[in-house]
Amino acid sequence: MNWGSEVLASLVWLGQAMVITLLLSGGALWLLTRHTQWGRQFWQLSGDYFQPSKHGWRPLLSLLLIVLVTLAGVRLSVLFSNWYNGMYTALQKLDEKAFWASMLLFAALATAHVGRVLFEYYLQQAFVIRWRQWLNEHLLGQWLQGQAYYRSHHLATPADNPDQRIQQDINSFVGSSLSLSMGVIDALVSTFEFTLILWGLSGALAIFGVEIPRSTVFIAYIYVIIATVFAFRIGRPLIRLNFLNEKLNADYRYNLMRVREYSENIAFYRGEQVEGAGLRHRFGEVIANSWALVFRNLKLSGFNLTVSQTGVIFPFLLQAKRFFAKEISLGDMVQTAQAFGQLQTNLSFFRTSYDNFAEYKAVLDRLTGFQDACQQAVQLPQATSSHADSGLTLQDFTVRRPDQQLLIDKLQLSLHSGDALLIRGPSGSGKTTLLRAIAGLWPHCDGQIAYPQQAALFLSQRPYLPLGSLRDALSYPQAAIADSARISSVLQAVQLGQLASRLDEVADWSRILSLGEQQRLAFGRLLLAAPQVAFLDEATSAMDEGLEDALYRLVRSQLPGTVLVSVGHRSTLLAHHSHQLQLQGEGRWQLQ
Repeated sequence: MNWGSEVLASLVWLGQAMVITLLLSGGALWLLTRHTQWGRQFWQLSGDYFQPSKHGWRPLLSLLLIVLVTLAGVRLSVLFSNWYNGMYTALQKLDEKAFWASMLLFAALATAHVGRVLFEYYLQQAFVIRWRQWLNEHLLGQWLQGQAYYRSHHLATPADNPDQRIQQDINSFVGSSLSLSMGVIDALVSTFEFTLILWGLSGALAIFGVEIPRSTVFIAYIYVIIATVFAFRIGRPLIRLNFLNEKLNADYRYNLMRVREYSENIAFYRGEQVEGAGLRHRFGEVIANSWALVFRNLKLSGFNLTVSQTGVIFPFLLQAKRFFAKEISLGDMVQTAQAFGQLQTNLSFFRTSYDNFAEYKAVLDRLTGFQDACQQAVQLPQATSSHADSGLTLQDFTVRRPDQQLLIDKLQLSLHSGDALLIRGPSGSGKTTLLRAIAGLWPHCDGQIAYPQQAALFLSQRPYLPLGSLRDALSYPQAAIADSARISSVLQAVQLGQLASRLDEVADWSRILSLGEQQRLAFGRLLLAAPQVAFLDEATSAMDEGLEDALYRLVRSQLPGTVLVSVGHRSTLLAHHSHQLQLQGEGRWQLQ
C-alpha cells in the first residue's frame, strides 16, 4: 500500500461509499416502511421528524454526518488491517527502519481513530437528545390532546403504563434506532471491504479431492450463515419475553405506587396482608419472566460464544500450509486472521444483536400501541358540543352505560345566569356520569350541549391538588395568582385562614390537608376563578351541614351570575338551588 497517497484515496473512497450507502439505505427504508411491520411502526413514530417540510433539514443533515463518520470508522479499520500486515512483515524481515516507520504511522492512525470516536460520540448523543426531545413532545401532545389520557380508559384494550412508555420507551427507541441502524451500515460496508481483503489473501483448499479457490472467504460466509440461522431460532422467544419484562415490571411498580398513594386507607383497613399478597404475586410474575429471560439468554449467548471462539482458529488452520510453504508472509498470516475476525464479526452482527433487535421490537410495539390508543381515544364518540355566551343547555341528551343500558333518556334542560341545579337520585343512576358526559369525558352519550366551556369549572368529590405551592393549588388550572392579599382573603372566607402564611410553601398538599380542607380549598379555587358555569360533584361530602351551608351562601353572594350544577344526596342542598333534577333509573328523569 502506498501510504503517501492514502489520504486522497481514503477521501475518494468515503465519497463513493457515502453515495452508495445513501442509495441503498434509502431503498431499504422505502421497502421496509411498505412491506414490514417494523418499518411501518418506525415511520409511524418518527416519519414526521425526518421530513424537511415538517421539521426542517437539521435532523437529516445530522444523520448524514453520523453516517459519514461511521463510514470513516470502516475505512480506518481497513487501514489498520493493512498496517498490521506491514508491521508484522517488517518484524519477520528484521527491517528496523520499516518497523519504526510503521510505529509513526500507527500514531497517526490512532490519533485519527481517537478523534473520530469522540466526534462520533458527540454527534450521536446530540442527535439522540434532539430526537428524544421531539418524540417526547410528539407523544405527550397526543396523550394530552382531546383528553386522551382520560378517555383512553374507555377503550376495550387501553395502553398500560403510559408513564413508562413516554419516559422509558422513548429513550430506548431513539437510542436503539440509531445504534442498530449505524451497526447495520458498519457491518455491511465492513463486510464488503474485508471480503475484498480476504479474497486477496486467500488461497485454494482441497476438500475430498475438490479444490476450492479462495476457500477462506467461502468458509467464513458458510460458517456465519449457518450459525445465524440457528441463533435466530434460539433467540425468537426473546421478543415476547422482553415485551413481558417491560410490562410486568411496570405493573409491579404501579402497584407499589398505589400502596404509597392510598397508604392511609390501607392502614385504616389494616390491609397489609392483602396488599402484600398482591405485590408478591406481581413480583413473582416478574421473577418468573426474569428466569425465562436468563435461560433463553444463556442458550443464545452460549451458542454465540461457542461460534465466536471456534472461529478464532479457522484462518490459522486455513493459511498454515501456505505460510509454512513460504507462499505468504507473517504479515499476510496475521492480516488474514484479523480480516477473517472482522468479516465474521460483521457477518455475525444480526446473530449477536438478535436480543437487541428483540428488545427494539418490543419497544416499537409498546410505543405504537400507545400512539394507536391515543388516536382511538380521541376518536371515541361524544355528544355535540357548542359554545354559548352564558347558561347551560342540553337537548335530547342521552347517557348510557358501556353496555348501552340507558341511564338518562333525551334530557331537556335550560339554565340561565344565576340558576342553580341540584342533581339527585339513587346510587348508580348516573349523576356523576352525567357531569362526565357534559365535560366531554364520557363516550357513551349523544345529544347537544351548549355552555361557555372556556369559562367553566368542575369540582370533584376529591379535589386535585398539583405538586407545588399552595398558591399553585388555589390557582389551578390557571397560572399562579400573584395577588397575595386577594388569596389570603379567599382563604379566610373558606375558613382556611391559618394557611395564609404558607402560600408559597412547596409541598404535597393532598397529603397534608384533610379531605374536608381540600374541599374548602376547592371552593377557594372556585371563588378565585369566578367561572360562568360551575359543576360540583359531591363537593361538600366531607363537610358538616353548617360549613356546607356557609360555603354555598358564600358562593351565591360572591358569584351571583354563575350557573351552579351540583350533585349531592343531602336534602339541605335544596335551599341553595332553584332547580332539581331527579334521576330515577332506566333512562327516566324528572325536572322540578
